[in-house]
Amino acid sequence: MPCDRRLLLLGLIGLGACAAKPTETAFLPEFRGFVSIDPVRHSIEQGADMLTHRSRLVGQPWDTARLVQALEFLAVAVPNGPRWNVMLPMAQLTLPAARAEWRQAFGIAPEARAQEVIDTLTELRTAFAEQRPASATAALRAPVFSPGGQESLNLFADPPALPRTTRAVIDARQELASQSAEQRSGLAFVVR
Repeated sequence: MPCDRRLLLLGLIGLGACAAKPTETAFLPEFRGFVSIDPVRHSIEQGADMLTHRSRLVGQPWDTARLVQALEFLAVAVPNGPRWNVMLPMAQLTLPAARAEWRQAFGIAPEARAQEVIDTLTELRTAFAEQRPASATAALRAPVFSPGGQESLNLFADPPALPRTTRAVIDARQELASQSAEQRSGLAFVVR
């Protein structure tokens, strides 16, 4: 019996350690201080547009970096935001599930935190804005990006197709549109 109790206690301690893991959060630097712009809505709209017109991203690694920032933000903000649990019930499942696809496509470490990826891509975008291409290449470094450097930058300059990600973002945009239509017609309920 004493052994069984110890195993039970160890199991409970293990479960407690898992439960104590903090919820991942992320923010997009361009939305700091803006109260009137909803970064989730903006990221969904912009992401859907970029993903459905992928040819516009070719040769524009800074725009692809902006897309990946939006995707990383959405993968954290939608499932962890109480507002979005009601408004985007499918997106809270499909966006995080698609994360593995874009992370594999761009060589992003699976264990990297979203904010770490966003911050690194902000470095890349800033370097391009300041016309420092060597710094842009250096921003894509291990362990966040693999292989890193110029090879990773080439992926951003010619982004691969992301069918699962595209479907998830387009579906999220449709969920937003249907919520807006319901609100205009008075059919939506309000959660306070």
